[in-house]
Amino acid sequence: MNSKKIAIIGLGYVGLPLACAFAKQYDVIGFDINTTRINELSNNIDKTREVTSEYLQSISRLNFTSDTSKLATANVFVITVPTPIDDNNLPDLSPLVKASQMLSNILKKDDIVIYESTVYPGATEEVCIPELEESGLKLNEDFGVGYSPERINPGDKLRTVENILKVTSGSNAYYADVVDELYGSVITAGTFKASSIKVAEASKVIENTQRDVNIALINELALIFNEVGIDTHEVIEAAATKWNFIKLMPGLVGGHCIGVDPYYLAHKASSLGLNPNLILTSRAINNSMSKFVAEQTIKKLISYGKNIKDARILLLGVTFKENCPDVRNTKVTDIGSELEKYGVEMTYSDPWVTKEDWNNLNVKCVDYKAIEQNSFDAVIVAVNHSEFVGEDDKIASFCTTPKVVIDVKGTLVNPDWRL
Repeated sequence: MNSKKIAIIGLGYVGLPLACAFAKQYDVIGFDINTTRINELSNNIDKTREVTSEYLQSISRLNFTSDTSKLATANVFVITVPTPIDDNNLPDLSPLVKASQMLSNILKKDDIVIYESTVYPGATEEVCIPELEESGLKLNEDFGVGYSPERINPGDKLRTVENILKVTSGSNAYYADVVDELYGSVITAGTFKASSIKVAEASKVIENTQRDVNIALINELALIFNEVGIDTHEVIEAAATKWNFIKLMPGLVGGHCIGVDPYYLAHKASSLGLNPNLILTSRAINNSMSKFVAEQTIKKLISYGKNIKDARILLLGVTFKENCPDVRNTKVTDIGSELEKYGVEMTYSDPWVTKEDWNNLNVKCVDYKAIEQNSFDAVIVAVNHSEFVGEDDKIASFCTTPKVVIDVKGTLVNPDWRL
């Protein structure tokens, strides 16, 4: 097994930690088409903050490149490219297809290609393998394929890639064993070998679909309890005293997983003539929460006698989750877009967002440490970064009197500010 030389294709939140894990025992090539990313990693800088500079510097068996010719020396290729959705919420498999096409030009006999990108059941066999076979090699005769869905939790320093049990699978029994053994050599939490690639694909996509549906229920309950006039957080705390209650809190659902993966499963269901009502309804509920936050902010401004037009509103937290710099598919900026329809002036601040991402978001931003007191008519705390937790007085000081603070995630102590 140690004769394997592994190439990781795609060095984002999934690929980089995986490359580091494999590099403890194998020679690893880390490949990405983003030359800026490669230059940063070569200088021991990871802007995702998943891996420290000291750790990158300590790994001697990991080399970074954007040169496809250098991939030819590898015999195991692990594809960890993004699988986003398009403007119509349909799967965009183009990064996966392009990665497969690239490998078809260098694929050799006895090589193994493993996919980690989240897809609908059947995508690996229906979309990816035909691209690989354009090499002239035949699946299971000349090369093998595996699927092992990623289980990275961005920002989590306890449940790292090695500490999360890994689902594995292969294109036949032999390659299933090889793939399982490979991951088992570096994943200390162990592996679960699925009976087929389709089962492994499905297991991943339902992990996030289940969570999306559960959060949608809580969000819908929050809408109801808001009309009733009771605190949703208090209701949940009371209900959670029963041992089998699943404790989740209302909020925005963004990111590259929960806010995207259900559309992949819905697409597959629709292609089979099925109508995934619950999945799509849950998506609609969760996508509506940004508008709800905006509407509640406007109502609160009115109730406190503040003018709406040209009101200055500060939105704290832009990333899709706490203590993580990932802004992909964030729903926070949707709050601002809704508020701007009322003629308000939006300003954003987030100590975790990089300058590059601020430029891509194209919004007015301010350094969190430079926010002046009494500068805004209202403050919305949308993400519970550690910098914000319990900082009631500091955050309230940003706001003119009377204080209008909207606490979306229960980040602050004052229950009166909760959404």
